[in-house]
Amino acid sequence: MPAIVLAVANQKGGVGKTTTAISVATALAQLGRRVLLVDIDPQANATSGLGIDRREVEVSIYDVVVLGRPLVEARRPTLVPNLDLVPSDIALAGSEIELVGMARREHRLGYALEGLEADDDYVLIDAPPSLGLLTVNAVVAAGALLIPIQCEFYALEGLGLLTHTIALLRRELNPDLGIAGIVMTQFDGRLALSHQVVHEVRRRFGDKLLTPLIPRNVRLSEAPSHGLPITIYDPGCRGAIAYRELAFNLDQRLRDGAAGAATG
Repeated sequence: MPAIVLAVANQKGGVGKTTTAISVATALAQLGRRVLLVDIDPQANATSGLGIDRREVEVSIYDVVVLGRPLVEARRPTLVPNLDLVPSDIALAGSEIELVGMARREHRLGYALEGLEADDDYVLIDAPPSLGLLTVNAVVAAGALLIPIQCEFYALEGLGLLTHTIALLRRELNPDLGIAGIVMTQFDGRLALSHQVVHEVRRRFGDKLLTPLIPRNVRLSEAPSHGLPITIYDPGCRGAIAYRELAFNLDQRLRDGAAGAATG
């Protein structure tokens, strides 16, 4: 069975995208799945969040996507068993300009992933918070999107744009693109607004909304500064427990085909 490739993406920043990518990847690995996390965000937060010093990275996703080096040369293990990383690099910041003149520029990452090891179960791609060529590469390479949405007012404003963007990507670049799930982050059950946002997302996307909701939790904010995923930094905190349960539910959904092979 080929790897399930998910792009963790939202064009809006500050929604917990990288936290979700790291936490879900780690939790899936702890379930015994073989996981590869690809950091294609120039900020390289997924790289540092897994304890890897960006200054010590010799081969990065930049070398793969822009220079055409094999993915296996950039792949490296992490402190989490079953979880490997393709790190990002500051050089990626200028890659949008370099990619513009390349043939099939939207497919560079997809071509690289064709050389994946046969025993990978999941590939998660942490995309930049934009709709530039790097995000487009992530979306074209993916079978489905994993979309974090923060429980706040601006998320409601952005839902229409998000729906339009998904339709555009399907029409122009990846007609088979599905939604593997929507992750609600920074949920505060004491706030009416949080419940309002969840209600609106559920109304628009139905069963694509994953459970549980990810609570507002200070430990989630602290973990990256220690270079540790939350399920290792503080496995008993509310954020870690929620992400573990969410990853289990996502794994069941995708592997059982409940999401229509991650299409929708």
